[in-house]
Amino acid sequence: MKMVGLPAFKDNYIWLQHDAKKAIVVDPGDAEPVLDYLQSNKIGLEAVLLTHHHHDHTGGVRELKKAFTDAIIYAPRNDASKIAVFDKTVSGGDQITLSFSEFIVLDIPGHTLGHIAYVGENKLFCGDTLFSAGCGRVFEGTMVQMYQSLSRLKALDNEIEMYCGHEYTYANLLFAKTVEPNNLFLQKRLQEVIHLREKNQATLPVKMGIEKMTNPFLRCDSAEIVTSVKQHVGLENPTPVEVFSCLRAWKNKFSI
Repeated sequence: MKMVGLPAFKDNYIWLQHDAKKAIVVDPGDAEPVLDYLQSNKIGLEAVLLTHHHHDHTGGVRELKKAFTDAIIYAPRNDASKIAVFDKTVSGGDQITLSFSEFIVLDIPGHTLGHIAYVGENKLFCGDTLFSAGCGRVFEGTMVQMYQSLSRLKALDNEIEMYCGHEYTYANLLFAKTVEPNNLFLQKRLQEVIHLREKNQATLPVKMGIEKMTNPFLRCDSAEIVTSVKQHVGLENPTPVEVFSCLRAWKNKFSI
């Protein structure tokens, strides 16, 4: 089995997993790179897994369905009304069995109300909820929902590889370093990412164990992060959810 990250738009990744005959595609915002890869490698399309309704994750589905009419499009049940083309809807607890992979669905609302993740074969496809060293903006849900969703992902095994939807790692790490400057794991990760990006290489996937040590949005109980938040916004004894909310608002205004 092979995993490929197909770049799309400015900084999206379309994840494609395949054997010698068929492929599974996650969040194809653009059909062209997917079709080019499948046709070049003489591979069919078995299924498309969608994490949420945003167009940069769903825009290529209609064209892919036309080219591969037997492919099954899986959409998040609570986002499906905003997705033009799909065959089946899924939500937390559902299991998807495909020819060479099985996935469990997790509900992770916040970025959108119906956002889901797919976990299987030691891989996590989490769309725009969790990024390496960061997390998505809270567009439709609440801060509490997003915090709970990230906590759900944090509970996953350290060895699981995380595949998110965007190449945001470098900028996220610069923010994380501002919040938690004494984190040695974070400093090491930043240097690794700098070297990767200098060679125009992807910073993904990344193991969840590394995320738990370097992502401030998964570390809202860290003493240094709590202190940074208290100093930044003047809170006295913030709860973890309040720390998360302040971090997200801080990151929204952070520039490099």
